[in-house]
Amino acid sequence: MESVNSTMLTEFILTGIPYPPRLRTFLFVFFLLTYILTQLGNLLILITVWVDVQLHSHPMYIFLGVLSVIDMAISTTIVPRLVMNFTLGIKPISFGACVTQLYFYHFLGSTQCFLYTLMAYDRYLAICRPLHYPVLMNAKLTTLLVAGAWVAGSIHGLLQAILTFRLPYCGPNQVDYFFCDIPAVLKLACADTTVNELVTFVDIGVVIASCFTLILLSYVRIIQAILRIRTTDGQRRAFSTCGAHVTVVTVHYVPCAFIYLRPETNSPLDGAGTLFPTTITPFLNPLIYTLRNQEVKLALKRMIGGLRTKNQV
Repeated sequence: MESVNSTMLTEFILTGIPYPPRLRTFLFVFFLLTYILTQLGNLLILITVWVDVQLHSHPMYIFLGVLSVIDMAISTTIVPRLVMNFTLGIKPISFGACVTQLYFYHFLGSTQCFLYTLMAYDRYLAICRPLHYPVLMNAKLTTLLVAGAWVAGSIHGLLQAILTFRLPYCGPNQVDYFFCDIPAVLKLACADTTVNELVTFVDIGVVIASCFTLILLSYVRIIQAILRIRTTDGQRRAFSTCGAHVTVVTVHYVPCAFIYLRPETNSPLDGAGTLFPTTITPFLNPLIYTLRNQEVKLALKRMIGGLRTKNQV
């Protein structure tokens, strides 16, 4: 290998997503509003689950509250830097900030994958084994499962960050992406990245494939159980509860598989695909769970009704 400049990089420049200059203001406002609405929507879900006794005593809605925390964190990790790219001037990101962003993105993203799997398992127990559900999915087990998802996600994020930034980076420093992600950063390494690319493919592939397979198996059993329900109202409520989760899982997993589980390309669709798990999905989750979930809608009405009653008093 040829010798490289011994001066290591101290900062990177994120090129952002390509866009026509005339749309700069529109995109700045659009992503800024998306970020604000994402925070407010997920905060509303979190408060509703916390305040409503009927929700925060149910494992499914504890998982939903944790999902809202993750969505708020992922959005905060990525979107503010994305919004800065639509302002004038070069906005460098320090080496340390780049490491932090990559770690938290993969930490939170993998934790979210594990959480979606837990939510599918919870629905499987609630619908397929309703009589045993209170014993099988008790408060202690729920807490342990959530803690396990956070720990596993943290280990995954730490592994990816260490593997990526153990390599030397000596220039150029332009990351052809809108945030510090593994494929874009590895292109700038002054060393062979074959091992990194293989480990990334296997590690992320195992997480995505195993979680998606478990979710798929859970919903095969769930659908079989729902079809055995004799009342139309019972089937409708079951499909309504599960439909929100299936929608969210689809929107999350398809772009992730497209980005990480295919041969390396320079397709402009890469950036568009990553916008879904980083920006669009966190924004849509509160809408999906409030519009498609009857219990959440009723809890919101109870909370709003309680606030009106207090104001009148």
